[in-house]
Amino acid sequence: MRLSLSRAVLGTLAVIASGFVYAIAESEPTKAQSNTLKAMIKELEDSHYVDRRYDDGMSQAHLDTYLDRLDPSRLFLTAAEVNEFSQWQTALDDLGKDGNLDPAFEIYNTYVTKADARLNKVIDELPQLVDSFDYTANEYTEADPTERAWASDQDALTERWRKRIKSQALSLKLADKAADEIAPTLVKRYQNQLMRLGQNKEQDVFAVYANALTTQFDPHTSYFSPRRAENFDIDMSLSFEGIGAVLQNEDEYVKVVRIVPAGPADKQSDLKPSELIVGVGQGDSGALTDVIGWRLDDVVDMIRGPRDTTVRLEVIPSASRSDERRLLSITRNEVKLEEQAAQKKVIEINDVQGNSRKIGIIDIPAFYLDFDAYRRGDPEFKSTTRDVARLIQELNQEDIDGLVIDLRNNGGGSLREANELTGLFIEYGPTVQIRSASSRVYRDGKRRRGPYYDGPVAVMINRLSASASEIFAGALQDYGRAVIVGDRSFGKGTVQTLLELPEGQLKVTESKFYRISGDSTQHRGVVPDISFPSLLQHDEIGESAYDNALDWDRIAPIRFRDYGAVSSILPVLAKRHSERAIDNPDFQYILDQQVLAEDIRSEEIVSLNEAERRAEREQQEAYYLAIENARRGAKGQTLLSSLDELLDEESSDTEEVAENTVTDSSALQESSADTIESDEDSSDSDDEPDALAIETARILADAINLRSPAVVQRMNP
Repeated sequence: MRLSLSRAVLGTLAVIASGFVYAIAESEPTKAQSNTLKAMIKELEDSHYVDRRYDDGMSQAHLDTYLDRLDPSRLFLTAAEVNEFSQWQTALDDLGKDGNLDPAFEIYNTYVTKADARLNKVIDELPQLVDSFDYTANEYTEADPTERAWASDQDALTERWRKRIKSQALSLKLADKAADEIAPTLVKRYQNQLMRLGQNKEQDVFAVYANALTTQFDPHTSYFSPRRAENFDIDMSLSFEGIGAVLQNEDEYVKVVRIVPAGPADKQSDLKPSELIVGVGQGDSGALTDVIGWRLDDVVDMIRGPRDTTVRLEVIPSASRSDERRLLSITRNEVKLEEQAAQKKVIEINDVQGNSRKIGIIDIPAFYLDFDAYRRGDPEFKSTTRDVARLIQELNQEDIDGLVIDLRNNGGGSLREANELTGLFIEYGPTVQIRSASSRVYRDGKRRRGPYYDGPVAVMINRLSASASEIFAGALQDYGRAVIVGDRSFGKGTVQTLLELPEGQLKVTESKFYRISGDSTQHRGVVPDISFPSLLQHDEIGESAYDNALDWDRIAPIRFRDYGAVSSILPVLAKRHSERAIDNPDFQYILDQQVLAEDIRSEEIVSLNEAERRAEREQQEAYYLAIENARRGAKGQTLLSSLDELLDEESSDTEEVAENTVTDSSALQESSADTIESDEDSSDSDDEPDALAIETARILADAINLRSPAVVQRMNP
């Protein structure tokens, strides 16, 4: 049955497939949604930071994005069907301003009719199809199906589905799934997808259509339905408390966007951004449920649960050995404010002249503030700045020679705290500029002279350092107060506000952050003075990975004091770091992993030949084992005979991951003798500093030697 584009409602379709019955009702817009669309378009044009109009050009982009979100892998609609929708390419803007949602729902009803028929066909034929597969044949499928063109006809779609099912069956086979369980697993997967397709309501359809429009303005502007637009995006405010992570849909998978610092996933596992969740199990031994193709909210509901209960996640690494699956066990809990508090440690290293240097390290997982206590006037309210000030005083009492501020994986938080924290490191002056849609610029900073830490400072950042972290790091870089090391930061330099709509809310970008130098943190982020290798890929993580992200730009700088602690000595610092990095086994290990990950990402096709896929996996495993043993050999550790030994180690101690491995001091510098100190009665972390933190301490020690021999002033108590 084919849906006519001129018809709005055809009724209810009965779905009967292999004993599986579900009813899919067609959708039609409501009056409230019509009013919401009109109001949303007006707010977007009136309130968004960038003066963009919903015109014919944006109408075409809106249509393309809507189709991409409905059928991202090009599995249900043909080129001819998509071509029929072109009648609305330049009409959606005019229709939308009148509240006309007919195109949105007619396109959706066409899509759901085609998807219903195709999924029923797949479910009916799948067992016989799996039995017929010849895994010795030399054939291939696209590595990224979202990049392919629309299929020419139904036969072309059928061939795509054949290869899709074959690839999935082969992946299960290579993952040691029993032969008689492969077809039932896939049948259940597509039955679930069909069931969830039937659960979509008018509210869900409108949310997809509305967000296909909002994303044309920028990726952080979005529509929240009364159910928070759960189908295709989940906002940071909805990060679930169960394990402490932020998720989003990506095609048929649920993708990890960010790990909440000090949350259960951060503390108990090595779950990483960009990994894909494909299975969820309850308790220590509950059966794993395949969640490929599930709605995001359904997966989140499975992961959430009562405190102190266990959830198990089966994940696919973002770029790793072919067909690899990892199983992680996490005990659900809340992310408590005190667990996200800044913590300190001290390491001792010998500098190039053989002098012992004590370097303090303060790890700041987030820019936090107990708003309730602050508003009540509680003199003991908890905040990042108050905690860091106390830790600096304690470190000064331990006679540190310099201080490292670790902002890696710090996704931001309170703007007030970013401003206040900067004030701990400058005498006075501005810290950030905020430009509104009306072009008015508001400046914030430390308005009165006051005590500050005047010793040598280094700030560590990585690709997951965002927003408030970028304001702080950028300010200290502009002032010349700190050497910034690590990877280029996220690049999230915009501010959003929530606006009420007739139905739901609109989160709209209203202003933009600028550094005191006039440079925006948007898109470009903070570029470190000295770069460290990283496994976080810029084309997958960060503002520049988003479509329609606002560009980097500049405004007028503010007059500010240059403390001159970095620029004159930076070339020497960079040279000495490069010389050490060549012989640093941990740095080389990360670089070698980058090569492997890039090789995997560069593959445009995937083999459907079992022998070829096994050979690829064995080759990748051999390379991975070789670089792991190269690192171990350089550090005098026991070599591994197989990757199984490494997996056993990681399961018993998940802190031993690529960028969290403590390096042996002799591998960095033969004359050094690094030690790690901790106070039993302090809030020091139990974790030892990793290789990147130790190298940062060495860079800071070099900076101390290169500075004038003036006595370093300490922050007054």
